[in-house]
Amino acid sequence: MNQPPHRDPLHGITLERLLTELVEEFGWRDLAHQVPVRCFMFDPTIKSSLTFLRKTPWARAKVEEIYVRWKRSSRP
Repeated sequence: MNQPPHRDPLHGITLERLLTELVEEFGWRDLAHQVPVRCFMFDPTIKSSLTFLRKTPWARAKVEEIYVRWKRSSRP
């Protein structure tokens, strides 16, 4: 049976995958410009950023919003 596609664009996307894709596409500098948090600006790593984003809902929401906008704009 076919299930309808999920309306949530983040469905099935882990925070780690989302962040890794954004870093590959935009780099830490651009992410830090869009979301000015220390974990993006000073000695950034995926691990430290994941820890921060999991504890900071407003920052996670901004990063998820950037990801969704990027994915929607890159659709054919």
